[in-house]
Amino acid sequence: MVTGATSGIGRATALGFSKEGATVAAIGRNREALGSIASGQIHDYPADLASESETGAAARRILSDLGRVDVLVNAAGIIATGDIETTTLAAYDAMMGINVRSVLHLTQLCLPSIIERKGNIVNVSSVTGLRAFPNVLAYCVSKAAVDQLTRCAALELAPKGVRVNAVNPGVVRTNLHRRSGMDDRAYRIFTERSRTTHPIGRIGEPEEVADLILYLASDTSGWITGVTYSIDGGRADTCAR
Repeated sequence: MVTGATSGIGRATALGFSKEGATVAAIGRNREALGSIASGQIHDYPADLASESETGAAARRILSDLGRVDVLVNAAGIIATGDIETTTLAAYDAMMGINVRSVLHLTQLCLPSIIERKGNIVNVSSVTGLRAFPNVLAYCVSKAAVDQLTRCAALELAPKGVRVNAVNPGVVRTNLHRRSGMDDRAYRIFTERSRTTHPIGRIGEPEEVADLILYLASDTSGWITGVTYSIDGGRADTCAR
């Protein structure tokens, strides 16, 4: 099961799993975009994870249609700008709802199957979960919460044979920032500047993060749990700028 499968890291992950022969339940809000990746192996389940009822209904349909969930990838996320003085409670609640609450909710819904299958969970966090950045306060808080949720869940589920890990990307070429309100010009300026803030000299591609997710979900990483795994071109090692 992959959330946020309509674009970016979620889409690349769903396609990556299907190339490896997995049956994928893809969840997203945009029905048209979700339908564009549907295939014999990728089954589309439109749902708005901000809605508890839609989230529950999607999970129940997936378990009914496919019979089980072995791996859950929580890749859905939203971002908005705002600092400690300007962040509205509505914006804060929206980011915490999608970025954290839906992760907890879907995890709880899928756990009986995942525990039975000795499966695992991979959460998509961010470098902002590890480091503080100005003017994205609620987003930073939400991703720090995802990291702690990952560690707590990993500790609690390890005795049941379930691994839980997170990936913490830097800036990746996705629609995340455009959906926050950036126009094309602002996004070009942002990505160009990001080349200077990532020591490796470029931003990441969704497929690179998807490759790490697939590794963490595989048996090859069977002794890895509770990890918040940086994949950011060295961004987390730099001074804030």
